[in-house]
Amino acid sequence: MNRGSQAVLDLVGTLVRLGLAAVWLISGSIKISDPGQTYLAVKAYDLLPDGLVHPVATGLPLLELALALFLLLGLGTRIAAAVSAVVLVLLIAAVAQSWARGLTIDCGCFGGGGQVAAGQTQYPQEIARDVGFLILAGWLTVRARTRFALDGWLRSGRVDTVAEESELERT
Repeated sequence: MNRGSQAVLDLVGTLVRLGLAAVWLISGSIKISDPGQTYLAVKAYDLLPDGLVHPVATGLPLLELALALFLLLGLGTRIAAAVSAVVLVLLIAAVAQSWARGLTIDCGCFGGGGQVAAGQTQYPQEIARDVGFLILAGWLTVRARTRFALDGWLRSGRVDTVAEESELERT
């Protein structure tokens, strides 16, 4: 692969990384600013025992904000992307099971959440949106090299550069 192609892929990766970071930052910030509503959103899925609803409602926004920070800084990008992918698959599965069970809830992905009136659900759109985010996470899991990332700056010396170039030639 020539340097021009690598530069374009690095730029695309940077936009993907920052976009996914923005998703987690917005989602986590909204949830953490209204913990009561986040609790109601998690409870509405009717998946968890009552004893786990509060820890999940507390931990999910913290995880989202941590992922946002790692992706924003470009630190542990591949790991943050892989964790993002796992979280997104779990969220997609939760929305899909709600739809399949006939629950009438708002996913609460970007605030709100909980019971809604019949006909007010948006399951197909929520799943499609999260699949789009999953594609972004997949891109970064496969190709984590991006510009303005601490990952690249932490690698120093000729050995890492040669290893990185060899890895790029294989992909």
